[in-house]
Amino acid sequence: MMEYAGIGGFILLVLNVWAIVSIVTSAAGTGAKVLWTLLVLILPLAGFIIWFFAGPRGAPAA
Repeated sequence: MMEYAGIGGFILLVLNVWAIVSIVTSAAGTGAKVLWTLLVLILPLAGFIIWFFAGPRGAPAA
């Protein structure tokens, strides 16, 4: 059972890193970036879900 918890934690870590990178590369203002990043860091699962539906997206690939 512990193996599943470790895998789940690792997946959540990867998703949160992806969210933070997307937030930092977005066109949002500095204050918004800081608030979104803090939300994802303080509430990892809930913050990621909220960011996924309402947060700023990264800059599109050129």
